[in-house]
Amino acid sequence: MIASQRHLFDMPDDIAYLNCAYMSPLMKPVVEAGAVGMARKAQPWTVFPQDFFTDSETARGLFAQLIGATADDVAIVPSASYGIASAAANVAVASGQEILILAEQFPSNVYSWRELAQETGATLRTLQKGQDDDWTRVILDAITDSTAMAALPHNHWTDGSLIDLVAVGAKLRSVGAALVLDLTQSLGAMPFSVPAIQPDFMVCACYKWMLGPYSIGFMYVAPKWQAGRPLEQGWITRARSEDFARLLDYAEDMQPGARRYDMGERSNFALMPAAIQAMQHLLDWSPEAISETLGARTSDIARRAATLGLQALPDSARAPHFLGLRFPGGAPEGLVQRLAAEQVHVSQRGDSMRVTPHLYNNDTDTERLIDALRRLV
Repeated sequence: MIASQRHLFDMPDDIAYLNCAYMSPLMKPVVEAGAVGMARKAQPWTVFPQDFFTDSETARGLFAQLIGATADDVAIVPSASYGIASAAANVAVASGQEILILAEQFPSNVYSWRELAQETGATLRTLQKGQDDDWTRVILDAITDSTAMAALPHNHWTDGSLIDLVAVGAKLRSVGAALVLDLTQSLGAMPFSVPAIQPDFMVCACYKWMLGPYSIGFMYVAPKWQAGRPLEQGWITRARSEDFARLLDYAEDMQPGARRYDMGERSNFALMPAAIQAMQHLLDWSPEAISETLGARTSDIARRAATLGLQALPDSARAPHFLGLRFPGGAPEGLVQRLAAEQVHVSQRGDSMRVTPHLYNNDTDTERLIDALRRLV
């Protein structure tokens, strides 16, 4: 269990921010690292050619540590949608096959698959959660010899309902189907193992549970796809791009591994140092310890909310860091706004009030939430 880390965040005592699934606050050291990086651009004569590579390789290695992969398996992307589009440009899908997605899945992991299905004649099959809230069973039952791939999260973004990706990955491999993951709503707050799950592609934006800046993320690419087609044809992803004097010797071959999928201007001198600083903190705490700590807090909130008549998935059926609360008869009108007026910050997705704490929260935040809910219910 990790003690509250509120001192690392610029968060006043009267703010109960329980909305990390919307956007995380940045830690003070992350802001400082980004400011130092931004200031370098004011004096470009202090930026040397090797600096275009050093931080990006450090960040690539840190992300690889988080997921149990190698730096060669990691690409740098600006968003989840960029990574999903990269996967859609490479995964093989044929007419008559099926692409599996979940009902009410986040749009960035839907639109590319709609387009791919239209282009190939494949069927985009949207799976509905059963009455038992067991997404894993629904997905496993849907996988057949006609399945080309499944595009999934680790937990659903509306209520945190959990998917057993080890079992799903194994079933997909047994029929020769691919697995593409958007882990923006879980990675950093929950352990993830590439060797155990074996995705083909996995993408994660940094601005939520990675506690990093907006407009930067990372993508895992399995070795079998590392000779694929990137979305961009940038100079920095080509072989020998470190030698600025020879850039006009246009190279046909690429930088090794997943680097061919890197976005243009990946060396962002403000965002990259900030992302590095955030990942170093995550690794120091460890996703396992973060998950245990946040799980204890959400379980406590769920138990206390139940005394007010609010319903939540059982702890075993949801991600530890993610709590969806449902009101009997539906959410009160203006729920999020009324809570925000009391400086209690959550979000609403569908009919679920999403309560998503992090290490900056403390017991006082929990009390403020429960007291506010007691007045609203």
